[in-house]
Amino acid sequence: MEKSKKLIIYAKQLRNNPTDAEKLLWYFLRCRYFKELKFRRQVPLGPYIVDFICFSKKLVIELDGGQHNEDKNILRDKNRDGWLENEGFAILRFWNDDVLRNIEGVLERILEKIDTLP
Repeated sequence: MEKSKKLIIYAKQLRNNPTDAEKLLWYFLRCRYFKELKFRRQVPLGPYIVDFICFSKKLVIELDGGQHNEDKNILRDKNRDGWLENEGFAILRFWNDDVLRNIEGVLERILEKIDTLP
């Protein structure tokens, strides 16, 4: 099976099994509830799957669990962010704990970022 089909299948699995943090953030981003912007979740983009994306603002939002604090994953995330930025996307990263414990602060940070984007 080609790589893009594998990504599409994997993205669908991720959408069907969201983390608690993804469920909570999606509650606020879905259905154009958030500044009337259309967000999508678990979207294949190039060689990656992004957690949340708003194409009209070229904004990617990533939620990270503890595994992203490991050296090999820090490097992967840096490479991934570089690829996304090279494609013209702005990236916001939040720890799952931040979303679960401080959703208001996370939403405020997203709003601040959106206000800086064309």
